[in-house]
Amino acid sequence: MTHFPRLNAQLTYLLNRVHARAATRGAGQARGFVSSPEPRTIGSFAKGRQLVAGNFLFAGSLVTASDTSPWEIDAPDPDFAAALHGFAWLDDLAAVGDGSARRAAQGWLWGWIDRFGAGQGPGWTPDLTGRRLIRWINHAIFVLHGGGKSAPDSALFYRSLGQQTQFLSKRWHAAAPGLPRFEALTGLIYAGLSLEGMEALADPAIRALAKECEGQIDAQGGLPTRNPEELLHVFTLLTWAAAALSDAGRGTPQAHLAAIERIAPTLRTLRHTDGGLARFHGGGRGAEGWLDHALAASGIRGAQPDGLSMGYARLSAGRTSVIVDASPPPQGAASVNAHASTLAFELTSGRRPLIVSCGSGASFGIEWRRAGRATPSHSALSLGGYSSARLDAADRASGHEPLIDAPTHVPVEITPVSDGMKFQGGHDGYTLTHGLTHARTLELTSDGRALAGEDMLLALEDADKRRFDRALDRTKLKGIGFEIRFHLHPEVDATVDLGGAAVSMALKSGEIWVFRHDGTTQMKLEPGAYLEATRLKPRAAQQIVLTGRAMNPATRVRWSLSKAQETAIGVRDLERDDPFLDD
Repeated sequence: MTHFPRLNAQLTYLLNRVHARAATRGAGQARGFVSSPEPRTIGSFAKGRQLVAGNFLFAGSLVTASDTSPWEIDAPDPDFAAALHGFAWLDDLAAVGDGSARRAAQGWLWGWIDRFGAGQGPGWTPDLTGRRLIRWINHAIFVLHGGGKSAPDSALFYRSLGQQTQFLSKRWHAAAPGLPRFEALTGLIYAGLSLEGMEALADPAIRALAKECEGQIDAQGGLPTRNPEELLHVFTLLTWAAAALSDAGRGTPQAHLAAIERIAPTLRTLRHTDGGLARFHGGGRGAEGWLDHALAASGIRGAQPDGLSMGYARLSAGRTSVIVDASPPPQGAASVNAHASTLAFELTSGRRPLIVSCGSGASFGIEWRRAGRATPSHSALSLGGYSSARLDAADRASGHEPLIDAPTHVPVEITPVSDGMKFQGGHDGYTLTHGLTHARTLELTSDGRALAGEDMLLALEDADKRRFDRALDRTKLKGIGFEIRFHLHPEVDATVDLGGAAVSMALKSGEIWVFRHDGTTQMKLEPGAYLEATRLKPRAAQQIVLTGRAMNPATRVRWSLSKAQETAIGVRDLERDDPFLDD
């Protein structure tokens, strides 16, 4: 059974190659644009300047190659190569927009055609082809004008666009469900609407995208992977496709529009007060401003819904946002990037994250990837060295292990209280191993200046109590060890205070937060890590760790996070950070 995914991947690779070669030898060609396309993608000026300088930073790897085409670079890993061949970096060069950026864009684009345009290379997959078509069409004016590009070069550009569109029309269905397929279909719609000679390919793609919206976007406006950043990607693609249809005088299918309307309020739930996304299940914060721009471009004004959104709960008041992973993790194929993060939370104050998840370590290698998926990498409770879900080692060599033995029962309740909002939740991820249910209560005050927390380990049923007794016996009655972790953002300056009874945390905004606990556990301030795909290496951080032992079927730990009395109610946090290459 473990060989079937590998065989399927090999077959998909072979069929992509066959159709790529066929498309580049076919007669169907694009003759030009039906109309001048309007760029919708937004790049980073700072990243564009780094690219012009020869600094290629993709998927956590930096290659410096001044005056060298990126196609001459030996890609350090497949993710780096995918980022190159997807051409999203063209957004960054267009953001710079000067002569040097234009010459780089032109040289690298026509260099790709020369080297890979006949169907070679790793870029001939449906999702990368869709991503590449969107960028080439978005920035056609940028690359076709200036710098003395001649008519033959323009002909090569249009011919390659047509060939890639033909390939995509045959292979979009081979893209994996979720973001890869949305990317492939959006690229095909862009090309079908924009290119003369490709019009007949638009309608089938429009219908297929509507069908994917119905099958992949659930009633909560979420994806099966529960990855917030992936949801933002999909939302952006859907709004781009809808705008392209409107510009072409075409109607957008109702299923497509309904998906946009479902996703927008979910993304508002997943938005911290600093404009970044909650970092769960493999997703990052997203580029600065991306989330707010995407929400504004959608035109959907609805507020965040009550209850859960894509399985997440949100408490917010004043300048503070708290986002909780409040559902079972994804299952099956959707869980290959999922994390054992049930009941973990993040807290952001104003523009400054305070309590965080470590994040995805995928860009730093397979061991960091596995570590980032474990419960101790989240602001949650882990028990006896166990995560709340395990990785299936059946295909361990690939590093794409789905989650198994994960929580299946996660009851949640969100209620208003006299001075704020209360979240109550529990999960059964430790029931089979130790007979214990983890329950967590979080209560945020109405001014957002304090969060009171309580974590409990409970053996609820008779069978659970017997299982707990057996687990306790294995410790020779020393108790079942547990840790409650609170990961701090790297920019938080934390010190142990009050003789070890508290931790003071200073934010760059000038705010001071204080962590306290009830004394039933041992508290330590330990080294931690913050994992970002845009960085060259993990960032050093700190974590507050409460360590204790469950000696009976009911264990309770209380703790709190609150702003110090001297912290002002309103803080003008004007400092901006440039994270590029800042390690």
